[in-house]
Amino acid sequence: MNKQLLFVKRPMGEADASTWSLETNPIPEIEDGQILVKQHYVSLDPAMRGWMNPGKSYIEPMAIGSVMRAGSVGEVIASKNSKFKVGDYVAGSGGVQQYCATDGKGFYQVDPRMAPLPTYIGALGMPGMTAYFGITEVGKIQEGDVVLVSGAAGAVGSIVGQVAKIKGCRVVGIAGGADKCSYVVDELGFDACIDYKNENVATRLKEECPKGIDVYFDNVGGEILDIALTRLRMHARIVICGAISQYNNKLAVKGPSNYLSLLVNRATMQGMVVFDYAARYAEGAKILGGWMAEGKLKTREDIYTGIENFPETYNRLFSGEKLGKLVLKVIEES
Repeated sequence: MNKQLLFVKRPMGEADASTWSLETNPIPEIEDGQILVKQHYVSLDPAMRGWMNPGKSYIEPMAIGSVMRAGSVGEVIASKNSKFKVGDYVAGSGGVQQYCATDGKGFYQVDPRMAPLPTYIGALGMPGMTAYFGITEVGKIQEGDVVLVSGAAGAVGSIVGQVAKIKGCRVVGIAGGADKCSYVVDELGFDACIDYKNENVATRLKEECPKGIDVYFDNVGGEILDIALTRLRMHARIVICGAISQYNNKLAVKGPSNYLSLLVNRATMQGMVVFDYAARYAEGAKILGGWMAEGKLKTREDIYTGIENFPETYNRLFSGEKLGKLVLKVIEES
């Protein structure tokens, strides 16, 4: 049997247990051209909240009654597709379910001997690609730049900061709580980290970036984005990757009031969606994987178990009760 988490109710504000329904259905039979994937892990990402909304976005909103959208990694256990064979491990968008029947589009083979499976939905998956292409292609970092990263202890921010350090930048993170800030500095190698829960961000930013910032990689939006706008250097670049502080708003999203800093400093603020770089994922994974092998890039997965625990685990994205990439193991051990 196949346990599946179905999306049954569009949330207003925060999603809760009533947003989904856990159902058990027969494992699907595959047709010609399809593969059957026994899914081991699914990815939990802040972007999930946006996928639940009905409005226009960079991707089609989820339909009521559909399997909850999610990145996944698992093993091919049946194949009628010449591109995949039984025993292959693959990553793709299989949704929150234990078994996925798919035509294989968007799925690609991964090697569990090279890295643990959860890494392929973390640093070597969508979060890693978002970080790498976001900071190098949109942020256009150069050696000597001062880079500010919000959500610095998260799946994307933690990679962004490390890539910037590898490229010779000074990197300041923003995270919530002393433990996360210590992790960002002591383990990931950021130059400094501001604790937005217990410190005055504006004051600390002036201390850590007295001459301003060249690149701000924004994962949170809201007030912190507004503060960052006041510290821009000439020709600074702001990368808009996410706005987790705004995702659960019941009212209109709060926009930046200090946007004229873009004019004064001839700066740019550009949105970044990882799917735009899909044709280059292999390139990004090769570079990130190489840095991991050399010990220059560290990754951390925060792994929970049980598909029935999805709602509770999902809420860790917004409560901050996680460190690194949030992953859910959905298959029971046989």
